[in-house]
Amino acid sequence: MTTGIDSARERQRLAWARGVTGEPYLSLERASTDAGFRSYWRTAGIAGPSLVVMDSPPSLEDVRPWLHIHDLLERGGVRVPRVLARDEEAGFLLMEDLGHRTGLQAIDAGNADAMFEAAFDQLLRLQAITPPADLPAYDAALLARELRLFDEWYLRRHLGLEPDCNALETLDLVYRRLVDAALAQPRVLVHRDYMLRNLMPLEDGAVAVLDFQDAVRGPIAYDPVSLFKDAFISWPQERIDEWLARYHERAAAAGLPMPPLERFRRDADWIGVQRHLKVIGIFARLHHRDAKPKYLADVPRFFGYLGGVLPRHPELEPLARLIDDQVRPRLAASA
Repeated sequence: MTTGIDSARERQRLAWARGVTGEPYLSLERASTDAGFRSYWRTAGIAGPSLVVMDSPPSLEDVRPWLHIHDLLERGGVRVPRVLARDEEAGFLLMEDLGHRTGLQAIDAGNADAMFEAAFDQLLRLQAITPPADLPAYDAALLARELRLFDEWYLRRHLGLEPDCNALETLDLVYRRLVDAALAQPRVLVHRDYMLRNLMPLEDGAVAVLDFQDAVRGPIAYDPVSLFKDAFISWPQERIDEWLARYHERAAAAGLPMPPLERFRRDADWIGVQRHLKVIGIFARLHHRDAKPKYLADVPRFFGYLGGVLPRHPELEPLARLIDDQVRPRLAASA
């Protein structure tokens, strides 16, 4: 049901779009939403190419952090959507229309190598940007807070599983090890959600980068893992290993602070575990707090990622045992 607030925002959005484009008969059609509170609207009824309006209601999601990172990336040569008009106070942006298909929709087994090469092009430019002093750090507090999403939202809220003392000790131990491993990695600018759904294929074979507003200064392996161990598509481990090696080769050649390949593979595994646990918690939170249940369907993918990585690292065996003994039985019972 549409509320009065929704109707007022709709009228405000349309009036703003007509004003900045000079198109009095312009209309707006829903283009997409994201996991936050922003929404995107494609123009119709105008003479030239369609455009996109980002609507970021100020009381729910301030558009200025998005713009701050957008401008930082654009100055660094990263291909991001071109902003044609902005009203930061009202929370409206007018941008170029990058099309209907994301990288997730466009990729297949045949074109994956070329698309990931294009993704590397942008990622290496992003990682070469010196993080500004005001950019948050992926520090111990943030890493631990993200990990706690797993036990707070997934174990307790979603599964109804209250960890006992042994389980809490296990989680604390593994979380400390994951945080220490993340902090030991070389630090670069990190997108934090560098995956196919946030990459837009362009006609020239390049990709444009979206959803970068949560960027931080953090571990160099974080974004490559996000790219290859995607929330919504899975690849054979053999191909992931090849792509990680190719990224490592290109990053080292570009002068990024890259450790030797075997150490980088370990770093990727460990920061991947941190991300997988965080994402599982976020997906549960989206369901229970934000009434967005569709993301839960992809939670088993992340347990699959964990199942492939944890046995390779004896230091993480307590987490593997906890998942096998307490989480998987509940998953099986609810399947």
